[in-house]
Formats: sequence, structure tokens, C-alpha cells
Amino acid sequence: MDYLLHNISINLKRIRKSKKMSLDVVAEQTGVSKSMLAQIERGEANPTIGTLGKIASGLRIEFDSLLEAPSQDTWIMSVEDTMPTKEIQGQYRVWTCFPYEDNRKIELYRIDIEPGGEYFSGSHGEKTREYISVSKGVLTMLIEDKVYTISENEVFRFESDKVHRYCNKTERVVSLMTFFVFY
Repeated sequence: MDYLLHNISINLKRIRKSKKMSLDVVAEQTGVSKSMLAQIERGEANPTIGTLGKIASGLRIEFDSLLEAPSQDTWIMSVEDTMPTKEIQGQYRVWTCFPYEDNRKIELYRIDIEPGGEYFSGSHGEKTREYISVSKGVLTMLIEDKVYTISENEVFRFESDKVHRYCNKTERVVSLMTFFVFY
């Protein structure tokens, strides 16, 4: 389940329970079937924008309150249970683990780069710092005209207001976590 479907699932259930409404009542108010609502709450359905609009209208809530990151102090996310948010076959896969939120100025991504693969990234703007932790393989970072090599179990930090490229110049897949901090 990707993070948007996760958000919708958690938020719909939380809103319904806070209004002390059963699935039957929500179905009646929104025009969305009880079975579809239950599937959405379990994270098993990928609702259309129209369906989400019906839910928001029927519950008399703002549309984006279904999409926003749920306010949770703890959240375990398994990359293996999600679809990559970016992927080029034979090059790389990127998973959005924790996207930027207004109340948290950090983003977290998992990136796997295939042997010989590259992932290009533009500038992330001023006052953005990136931290990289390589969990498998050896990563080569090109930042403007400088080359950096980050090995397995090493961490790397840089100001990410410059164009940069993640490269795998080895014969093994490189896996890394990248954290963006906005300050």
C-alpha cells in the first residue's frame, strides 16, 4: 500500500469513528457502497477522485483531510509492501517512505540502483540538506563537478541545493536511504 492509500485508509476510519458513524450510515450519507468503504478503510481499494469527493461531501469534510498524513506518533512502514513511486527498469527504483509534511520538515526515501544505473536529481532548493545511508553496495555521488564514494554502512551529508546524481558503478545493486531536512 502506498503512502496516499495508507493516509486515506487511516483518515477515513478515524473521521468516521470520531463522528460515531457506522459504515452503513456513511454509505447512506455518501452514496458509496458499504463494501467499498470497508475496502478503503482496510487499504484494499484504490478509490477514484470522484469516490473521494463523494466521501468528503457526504461527511462534510475538506477533501484534503482524507489525503493528509495522519497525525501519528509512531508508524511502521515496510518498503516491500509498497509500490515504487519512481522507477526506470534496469536503472533505479525509488520508494517514498515519509513525504514532506507541513508539521515535519523532513522527507525519507529508499532508493535501489541497479548495476550501471544512475538516478539524476536536480536541486532541492536552498536550505535543504540531504543525508544518505548506504545499506548495501557502494554508491558514487556526483555533485556538480565533485565525485564522492559512499560504501556500505557509511553515511554522507551534503547541501542539496546543487544538481546531483546517484550512480552505481559496481556489479551489485546499491540500496540506500536518503533523508531531506528543510531548515
